[in-house]
Amino acid sequence: MPAAQLVHAQLASLPLDLAQAGLTVGAAAALSGIGLVVCYRATGVLNLAQGAIAMITAYAVRQTVVVWHWPKALAVAVCLLVFAPAIGWTLDAVVFRPLQRRSAGPVATLVACLGVFVLLVGAAFLLWGPTPLADAPSLLPSTPWAVLAVVGVLAVGVAVVGRWTPFGTQVRAVVDNRRLAELAGVDADRVSSVGWAFGAFTAGLTGAVLAPGLRLDPYGLPLLVMETMAVAVIAQLRSLTVAVGSALALGVLQSELTQFHPGGWQQSLLQAVGANLFALALLVAVLVLPLDFTGRGRGDGTDPERRAYHPVLTGRPIASGGAAGSGRNSAVRLGCAVLLLLPFAFRADDLRSALQVPALALVLLSITVVTGYGGQVSLGQAGYAGLGALFTGLLAGGQVAGLPAFPPVVALLCAVVLAAPLGLLVGWPAIRRRGLALALTTFAVGTAINRLVFQQPAATTGVVLDRTGMLGQDRFFYGVELALLAAALLLVRALRRGRLGRALGAMRDHEAGAAAAGVDVPRLKLLAFVLGAALAALGGGLMGLGGQAFDPNAFDPVLGLIWFAAVVVFGADSAVGAVLAAATLVGLDAGTVAGVSTAVVGALALLLGRLPPGGLAGLTRLPGREARARDAAHRAAAEQGAEPVRLTPLGRRLAARVPLPAQAATPPAPTPAAPPMVARREGERLTAHNLTKRFQGVTAVDGVTLAVPPGRITALTGPNGAGKSTLFDCLSGAQRADSGQVLLGGKDLTRLPEHARARLGLARTFQQIAVFPGLTVADNLRVGAEQSAGRTARESAADADRLLDLLGLSDLRDQAAAELPTGTLRLVELGRALAAQPAVLLLDEPGAGLDRRETALLVELLRSLADGGLALLLVEHDRELVDELASGVHVMRTGRTEFHARLEHRGGAGHQGGHPDGAGHPGREAPHGA
Repeated sequence: MPAAQLVHAQLASLPLDLAQAGLTVGAAAALSGIGLVVCYRATGVLNLAQGAIAMITAYAVRQTVVVWHWPKALAVAVCLLVFAPAIGWTLDAVVFRPLQRRSAGPVATLVACLGVFVLLVGAAFLLWGPTPLADAPSLLPSTPWAVLAVVGVLAVGVAVVGRWTPFGTQVRAVVDNRRLAELAGVDADRVSSVGWAFGAFTAGLTGAVLAPGLRLDPYGLPLLVMETMAVAVIAQLRSLTVAVGSALALGVLQSELTQFHPGGWQQSLLQAVGANLFALALLVAVLVLPLDFTGRGRGDGTDPERRAYHPVLTGRPIASGGAAGSGRNSAVRLGCAVLLLLPFAFRADDLRSALQVPALALVLLSITVVTGYGGQVSLGQAGYAGLGALFTGLLAGGQVAGLPAFPPVVALLCAVVLAAPLGLLVGWPAIRRRGLALALTTFAVGTAINRLVFQQPAATTGVVLDRTGMLGQDRFFYGVELALLAAALLLVRALRRGRLGRALGAMRDHEAGAAAAGVDVPRLKLLAFVLGAALAALGGGLMGLGGQAFDPNAFDPVLGLIWFAAVVVFGADSAVGAVLAAATLVGLDAGTVAGVSTAVVGALALLLGRLPPGGLAGLTRLPGREARARDAAHRAAAEQGAEPVRLTPLGRRLAARVPLPAQAATPPAPTPAAPPMVARREGERLTAHNLTKRFQGVTAVDGVTLAVPPGRITALTGPNGAGKSTLFDCLSGAQRADSGQVLLGGKDLTRLPEHARARLGLARTFQQIAVFPGLTVADNLRVGAEQSAGRTARESAADADRLLDLLGLSDLRDQAAAELPTGTLRLVELGRALAAQPAVLLLDEPGAGLDRRETALLVELLRSLADGGLALLLVEHDRELVDELASGVHVMRTGRTEFHARLEHRGGAGHQGGHPDGAGHPGREAPHGA
């Protein structure tokens, strides 16, 4: 054959050869995707430890075959069929099953997954060291067909089991409602164990298939397998067909891109895209796809991640300046200061290692701000730290066109200014993402920065991080680091206190409640991410200057996961905890061997449920004098078999009708009654015209028209699933109606966000109590009071104090809301809503969880509020409560309402009958179809 024809034939066969090579990578990604989807469908947990399980299994295969010289068939059978599934079964039994039984939230599960990941990575470091190994044995032929056959068998087998076997039915039942499935006789623990064992098996198989083509190391393979999570995200963690198809497509496309050589900068860009296609696919998927990992969008009005607070991120209440619950014990701060000053006495070599402590503390402090204070799970801070080091080096080396070489300190500060706005890369998605979806988004952004910037020679060439002059002396440079760390700690301390600190705590504890209180949640999220990016960049720049080199491996995305786990373990809401975590990470590895700190952090993350609130930092938190006195009083009352009864002014008026318990038969001396609550804007009514809201083809609210007049209590009743909570969300702005109009006193609120409606006088409570457990009772009320325009801090505090007295909560003002019973929490939530001085108050089942005495108090209080001119709309299933309170009732069925006027109620001044818009006649039922 002539040479030209031979070349032509080779070129013609190149795409086919590349496609076959891509199928191998795609098939391995498909294995990972199958395991992730099956594990999630069986357990409800996205196994972020999949990459670590794949890595540890691949090491086990190499150990048995290459080091111990086992027969390959025996080694594969033991590692894949026994070792890997045993890891999954153990994780379920020891880690995740207890979390499920405690109904742990998504953040607790996420931290547990990261703990497993970090622990396995640390174990690999200790057992096999950080040196990459290139002799992993091949288990399958080099052609892709064997791997594809395994993928096909697994996919078909899972589909058959899931659709046509009793076990598949049990899996679906457990995922839909674990408790109900257990009541029906399903062994939910067995279902979860099988799911975890199968997921670990596929992870191990993925690692064993990928390892021969890579260098095996504790960081590379886990990160690669985590990038293949893109196929599971594209499949929305539901469809095996989509997961397998997208994996094969990405694998083939990645391989085919290698045949194109455009030249110049386009060649470098194409190579970067091709080499990191799975990471880019994950980034695009989390940014573009409407991720739904919580059941949001089913039309039931629920969103657990939006409505539930994050107990693993909260510790003590945010103090408002008083003694109780105020700053950390001074001895702890002193000890931390001594720990940071100690390196000045070190020898030169030891001091060089200690240079990383203040720098890493700044990076970890950025996680404290974003996650501990703001409640936003961020796994990508390593990317911003690397950008700080990179920008510092480029500016110091004069590599930025048109700019001279800057002195190192000036370059560092300019790098911080440049990196801070890049926090919007995850800040904007965070506005509509939360929980697991946000965690994946931040991880994808951090990974993309590492792969597309740090790993590209064109971006890192010419980076200069030399220290000259006084900065070249390690002791002086360490002093500069401590000064910058001290300034950052003061900044974070100021951020934690006052109005902004309370707003951050409210957003962290209950995002929906914060928005309902008037907190501008989107803007606050952006502030947290921008400030977090700035702190991380400052720490990263110092890390680069300390080592006098830019090392992309120092900002590996896997390190970002380790740092996040360390911050949560030492106290996510603790600035001092971030410093202690940095000292522990650096000190353990410098004083022992690499990997010890990682293993320790992983083990502690798995024990997080047994640590006090706030992680290890919680061990150092001593109760204030008031808290100790209150606890002693409670213990004394318990020993006497009685509890002190606190009565509000309204409660004292109820004493004649609702007898007190025998041990408190003598009421306290009367005090002047509190002034009645008066609406901020008297005469304003809330009206809705033709509101419609649909979820995935289901109409939850169908053309509803209603009016809530001032000075009256209007009720909204109906069966579960009728759309009442969705209607409340559309009125308050928590959800945007598809069509229709919402007016308050003639002002159109239809397009305004929830916090803006709250500031204009529309307040609400929730069916599931929306308080801020990490704040004190007083600060819960101040969050609502401080969002109203034109009110000073002193006025807000005074209004909160008056409400505390009115609601009988004055004695509990400095107590954490997390410690209170349900009935008291209802009053706290109501106080938070009233603190904004609203014109209209929406109450979603305010009587839920209240006893007879508390319900009577609620009735009296609501009547007093209506008498003061407030317009109230309440959702309530208690017919007696509705009969006693409401002047008009809207009955809602399948998204539609009809109105019934009611007779004037006893003792309810202002509760005239008739249609709420003023039409109709007292005592006459007037059905009104919406």
